[in-house]
Amino acid sequence: MDLWNMTDVPATPFSPLSNCTVDTSYRFTFYQVSYAIIFLLGLATNSLVLRRLCVSPRTMNSTAIYMLSLSAADLFFVISLPLRIYYYHQKARALSSTTGDPSSWTQEAAYCHLTFILKYISLYGGIFFLVCIAVDRYFAVVHPLASTLRRLRVAQLVSGGTWCLVLGLSVGLPLLRFAAARQHQPCLLDASSRRHRTVILAALGLVLGSFLLPAVLLLCSYCRILSVLRRPRHRGRRHTLTIIYWVLGIFLLCFVPYHVNLLGYTLTHVGLLHHCGLAKVTKAAHPVVLSLASSNCCLNPLVYYFSSSLVHREAPGNGGSGSQ
Repeated sequence: MDLWNMTDVPATPFSPLSNCTVDTSYRFTFYQVSYAIIFLLGLATNSLVLRRLCVSPRTMNSTAIYMLSLSAADLFFVISLPLRIYYYHQKARALSSTTGDPSSWTQEAAYCHLTFILKYISLYGGIFFLVCIAVDRYFAVVHPLASTLRRLRVAQLVSGGTWCLVLGLSVGLPLLRFAAARQHQPCLLDASSRRHRTVILAALGLVLGSFLLPAVLLLCSYCRILSVLRRPRHRGRRHTLTIIYWVLGIFLLCFVPYHVNLLGYTLTHVGLLHHCGLAKVTKAAHPVVLSLASSNCCLNPLVYYFSSSLVHREAPGNGGSGSQ
């Protein structure tokens, strides 16, 4: 399941993409293998993080609240992966059949929207809660005396508000698709249709905005943190730097390639950007960058691993700022 599930632009002599076809049949097997690995790793690592956080309520502080929400968002996606693996297995079977048409197996609307909702929860829950951790670190390092902003109650309210934003976005995007899709093809949008192009571009703007604004906030927070950490003998410098590098690494590896490729992929397929080479590259790379974006649910627990010492150090019982 791609982000838009677009049909290809009709290959007419007047189509800008008529000679820009590229074989992506590998994607069905590739998705099955990559999602199986992500499922096993994501289930094990996020379950361990949730267990560690839930059985140690005395260490609960603002950082732990955001890590708890991050792992919960990742698990939403992980539990949907068996459905996705089955979906691509059926697609691969349809492709290898006598018809050779991977669209001969169609999924129900409820199945389609559920898997998309769970995917968006993980993708943008991951982005938003990583930014929450970045802002939390910003106040801990740059404004350590502003303890009110890092109290447990404030972190719970911020986490709750972020969940509302994530769920609103995750439900809103599939509803936008559902409003435009044909009744007999609830998960498929036609890039040659003007109405569908409008929906695709509106969704693209919403998706890119949901990535760019948090990314700018994260970069600004971390640049300010790094300027403060240049001071010698700053308390917790090593652990804070490790968290910064891991969060930035996850952003660069998982989210940046996906959204950059998505921009080129969408603009070429709706006909706004007539560049055959870009259309081929983005379509061929899409399964890879989508799997990289999905792998964030396996990498996010490493943020907890490297921040666990800070969680314990700043716990309410240890004189931290997590008290209510």
